[in-house]
Amino acid sequence: MNILIVVPIYNGLQTALRCLQSLRDVAASNVTAARVLVIDDASTDPAAYDALADVVVAASSGNTALTFSLRRNAINRGFTWNVNQAIASLQAGEHLLLLNSDTIVVDGWLDEICRSAQTDPMIGTVTPFSNNATICSYPDFQQAWPVPEIATHRAIAERMRSQRAAPIDIPTGVGFCMLMTRACIDQVGRYDIENFPRGYGEENDFCMRALAAGFRNVLCPNTYVAHVGGVSFSEQTKELMRQGGERLLAKHPQYNELVSHWIAADPARERREDIAKLLEQR
Repeated sequence: MNILIVVPIYNGLQTALRCLQSLRDVAASNVTAARVLVIDDASTDPAAYDALADVVVAASSGNTALTFSLRRNAINRGFTWNVNQAIASLQAGEHLLLLNSDTIVVDGWLDEICRSAQTDPMIGTVTPFSNNATICSYPDFQQAWPVPEIATHRAIAERMRSQRAAPIDIPTGVGFCMLMTRACIDQVGRYDIENFPRGYGEENDFCMRALAAGFRNVLCPNTYVAHVGGVSFSEQTKELMRQGGERLLAKHPQYNELVSHWIAADPARERREDIAKLLEQR
């Protein structure tokens, strides 16, 4: 698979630099060919662009596994717009992987996500396990766990790879780290910028449209991507989340019921328990 990884960044420079450094550090552990597009969405920090440019140049030197490029928006466009621009930038046969700037990756992460995607041509999105990814969280879902120490992070991912499992169907992907297959994008289309101009429901809407088109949203149970996530939300953010939720339900009235049924059934529980046992054997 050929992948375009898009990393939109708006402020949070040190967190973003850590994300990019992790991509660089583990590039050699993945055989999947990928371009990394870093988008500075008009960060207010005047040092941001130059700092990002330095990392992108350093990451590209001598690295054949990943190629890095940097784009800067003149004005802040928001996550949805940036994703749609990335979709427009896809080359022939490329798939798109959305990666938040507050994530940390470890060895083999990209290969495992792609391995899950290739198990069925009707897979539309793939989301890995994480400490902070709602229904895709580990060690328990529906909770935001702290980012683990890097040694623990690596151990979790290593144990997952050591005994792989089949992808697990989920009602929706989680946008912190989500692969969108090219077949799904070509049929389902771009993110809905009219209803979700600043995000907050845009990936759920895409995943609902993917299900309606016959595609599957799946959890990759064989890797783990750390996610810092929001510690607290401003009143403006809470309002955007409320509006996004209302618009999501207006478009997909069945959404909450689908998610509730999945949570009640908890089809990922057995895999989470198996991983815990593997970690105990270290």
